[in-house]
Amino acid sequence: MSETLPKMDPKDINWSSLGFGYMPTNSYVRTTWQDGKWSEPVLIKEPTITMYMAATCLHYGQAAFEGLKAFRQKDGKVRCLRPWENVKRMNLAADYMLAPAIPEELYIQMIQMVVKDNIEYVPPYGTGGALYIRPLLIGTGAQVGVSPSKMYDFLILVTPVGAYYKGGIQPVEALVLDDYDRAAPHGTGHVKFAGNYAASLKPSKIAKTQGYPITLFFDPKDHEFIDEFGTSNFFAISKEGHYVTPVSRSILHSITNMSLQDIAKDMDIPVELRPIHKAELADFAEVAACGTAVVITPISKIVTKDHTYTFGETCGPTLRKLYDRMTAIQHGDYPDTHNWMLEIK
Repeated sequence: MSETLPKMDPKDINWSSLGFGYMPTNSYVRTTWQDGKWSEPVLIKEPTITMYMAATCLHYGQAAFEGLKAFRQKDGKVRCLRPWENVKRMNLAADYMLAPAIPEELYIQMIQMVVKDNIEYVPPYGTGGALYIRPLLIGTGAQVGVSPSKMYDFLILVTPVGAYYKGGIQPVEALVLDDYDRAAPHGTGHVKFAGNYAASLKPSKIAKTQGYPITLFFDPKDHEFIDEFGTSNFFAISKEGHYVTPVSRSILHSITNMSLQDIAKDMDIPVELRPIHKAELADFAEVAACGTAVVITPISKIVTKDHTYTFGETCGPTLRKLYDRMTAIQHGDYPDTHNWMLEIK
């Protein structure tokens, strides 16, 4: 390989200045599906994989992934957020690309293995960082005809991360590019396929060259309804104080969004899941992107070809309450009343 990424000693990491990037750690964990069953998972020290040039993940897009985080909490223990929901979502993707399901027990076992083996890479409590966990399911069988692979690898890598967008909870501006769609109307937008993210790379680059760190996509059929941001779900706080988030066939089911809805209900904030027409942007008091990587990123402005919608230059009060409660649960500063956290043992 022309590029080598050195493994940093955890003692040399400046935890407070971590960005959202990849650095090699001690190991990743891997299992292979062949002859109708998954192999025993093993920890692998090298941060590389070897596969056939004709692997179906490379040619026909048989690749799905997940994202979740492990946190060093106030009591010193390490816990990760809602991995059971991630395995459900990954198995939805597996079913859609005709790959074998990952048993929940195996999935949790592998998370325990890889986080425990890289425990020193979990950022200290109070730094705002986390250990990002990336499960990946890929077709690795060799074939040149368009058909499902006969062999699959499921692996989980981990890497320490900080904030996805610099400035943390500071608002960012979003751009709508009507010439691009993230997913087809009856395509794969509702599952976490790697190809969905490839489709967002060019519009994201165009937006960034114009000074917008995030893109918002409207529905791919009519471009009349809000779908989601390029990297995360959309939700808003209406002027009546309701939590409003879109329903669409082409939106990824966000575990963070689902968790925030539960927190909103805990706070007696009404929750609305429904189609949202783009004209309703004028009726929202606060708007945000939400997801594993960003948690909540407030949106100060959304620019379309016809309108500019503004939502304030600082984080709104309801977004702040939701963010504070969510991060407090993640870091052990607030009781885990929903039993979301898995302790790493």
